[in-house]
Amino acid sequence: MDGRVRIGAALLGLAATLTACGSSERVSPMRILDSPRDVAIRDALAASDRPNVAQVVSLSAAPTPSGLIVSAIGLPPTQGYWEAELIEVPDADPAALVLDFKLLAPLATEPVGTQRSREVLAGRYFSRQDLAGVRSIVVRGETNSRSVTRQ
Repeated sequence: MDGRVRIGAALLGLAATLTACGSSERVSPMRILDSPRDVAIRDALAASDRPNVAQVVSLSAAPTPSGLIVSAIGLPPTQGYWEAELIEVPDADPAALVLDFKLLAPLATEPVGTQRSREVLAGRYFSRQDLAGVRSIVVRGETNSRSVTRQ
């Protein structure tokens, strides 16, 4: 019996310790969810005026059984850019699919770093129906654009 009482007391002590840890202000999930960084992230995601990436480094189009995956690597001016997306923009030529490479700027000042450390990947899937009549795909950045042509 004495062994069971010791184990029970140890488990009770452990449970009390863990419960006390949860009440700490530093560890509280509510404090984490309401941090200034989280508010800044929500505000950045709500903004609709995302800039184009400075430079489109590469573009590829990989066929799938039901369509095409377009992926591009962009080079922003510093590290820390995020939430990259290829956004379709209207074009006068129905045979061209034009995409802007959009992303969000860092929330704080970030170092420039090496080219490889700044590269950002964005991708998008297009079905065969989306690509009906499309002969070329263009991805635009601020200073350049890249294109691929369908045979």
